[in-house]
Amino acid sequence: MSHNGNGRVPFVDLVALHREIQGELLDVFKTTLETAGFIGGPVVESFEREFAEYCGVDCCVGVGSGTDALRFALMAAGVGLGDIALTVPLTFVATTEAISQAGARPAFVDVDPRTCTMDPLELQRYLETQCELDSRTGQCFHRALRRPVTAIVPVHLYGQTADMDPILALAEHYNLTVIEDACQAHGAEYFSKKDNQWRKGGSMGHAAAFSFYPGKNLGACGEGGAVTTNDGEIAKKIRTLRDHGQSKKYYHDVEGYNGRLDSIQAGILSVKLCHLSEWNTKRRQAAQRYDQLFSSTPGVVTPALPEWSRAVYHLYVIRVHDRDGLQRHLSKANIETGIHYPVPLHLQKAYDGLGYRAGDFPVSEAVASEILSLPMYPQLQAAQQRRIVDEVNDFIVDGGVLGSPALLTRIE
Repeated sequence: MSHNGNGRVPFVDLVALHREIQGELLDVFKTTLETAGFIGGPVVESFEREFAEYCGVDCCVGVGSGTDALRFALMAAGVGLGDIALTVPLTFVATTEAISQAGARPAFVDVDPRTCTMDPLELQRYLETQCELDSRTGQCFHRALRRPVTAIVPVHLYGQTADMDPILALAEHYNLTVIEDACQAHGAEYFSKKDNQWRKGGSMGHAAAFSFYPGKNLGACGEGGAVTTNDGEIAKKIRTLRDHGQSKKYYHDVEGYNGRLDSIQAGILSVKLCHLSEWNTKRRQAAQRYDQLFSSTPGVVTPALPEWSRAVYHLYVIRVHDRDGLQRHLSKANIETGIHYPVPLHLQKAYDGLGYRAGDFPVSEAVASEILSLPMYPQLQAAQQRRIVDEVNDFIVDGGVLGSPALLTRIE
């Protein structure tokens, strides 16, 4: 079945992806060796221009990782010591690390059970019940903690944007900064009714963070990240923060970080950016094949695609009753899977100090116990997908595991 001969279906096949463009990638390396321009310089600037244009924004600043991107974006937007930033519990820990490292305190609102992204109604409920606006300054405060609430970090999860119109409307009403976590959403689009047009993920908030970790839809051959923004001041501050706070060499206006994007990675990203639209199309086609193949499988909830979303399927995540049993079954059948993410952040040991308990975010908790990420990449073959779905069917139907996921039945 598998094109790598031993019947194994990898979760991600980066070897096949890089084999397709190996010549172009080697050229990047040769050019870099010949110019010895390893950090910053024209190659990085060129990628920044290209990615800004791709995302439909004025500015892009390349940085060392997606975590750097999110941390610097928050800091440059003025989120800092003692502030509260709102995000979701169902995300990778980097989202909250960036908030904490900017000096702020993460607080959570639950996700929508269909999309697994921030639920605008839960956000509204939090702001209405936990917060108040200072009539004199317009500053939003958390009533109990007496801390300013200054930012919202919606996460575009699995390659699908959060529902941004209502989030942005609430942010405007409460004077909050919106920093998009677009680390899994390169090329994803959102239909804004307010603007009456499709907008790219990373172009809607005050700024957005992207990760170029190798497995992403647009991945480097190592670490990398970028911030996109239409705010020239934010971009300028990030350029200073990423380079030890320097305004020019050895003149340090602020204490900064070592968070630069190196030029070999920027060159690799420029090459791959030319292929991104085609790769995203192939991911969408693979997702449609999965949807069709699963259409007659009881007890499997496939990813919802709201009318406002053009997802790019960084991950293809199903929900089933006995997730752990299914994962073991697929592993025995030589099919690799992942779980994104098994423990919501409010229940992680690292965040014991925030005082959350099991039951605080029931949707995130239920989803985390049911999700399984299936193999997904542009080179995934239809025959591999049929085999995967056959194995899922064998487990669910023949194994009698017909319980429905806790939160909802199949979404039409």
